[in-house]
Amino acid sequence: MMGERTNEEWIAEYATAHTHPINRVCHTIGIPMIAISIALAFLSLFVAGVWRWALALFAVGWILQFVGHYYERKPPEFFKDWRFLFIGLRWWFAKMRGKA
Repeated sequence: MMGERTNEEWIAEYATAHTHPINRVCHTIGIPMIAISIALAFLSLFVAGVWRWALALFAVGWILQFVGHYYERKPPEFFKDWRFLFIGLRWWFAKMRGKA
C-alpha cells in the first residue's frame, strides 16, 4: 500500500511540505486531535454522548490542518497522494521523538 518508500522517506517528504512554524504548530495540535477523535468514534458505539466529543475534535483538528496550510501556502500533501493521510500521525510521533 505504501509503495517502495521507507517510513523515513515518507516522513521526510511530509516534513518538507510542513516547514512554516504556524503550520507545524497547527499540525502538532491537530493531528492528535484527529487521531483521538477516531478512537472516540469507536468508543461512541458503546458509550452514549461520546460522539459529540469525537465530532468536535475531528472538526477542529481538520480546521487546524487547513489553517496551517494557509500559512504554508501549499495544499495538503494528501491532495497529490492519498497515502499521505496515513503519514501525518507517523510524522507527529517522529516529531515528538525529535526526528522530524
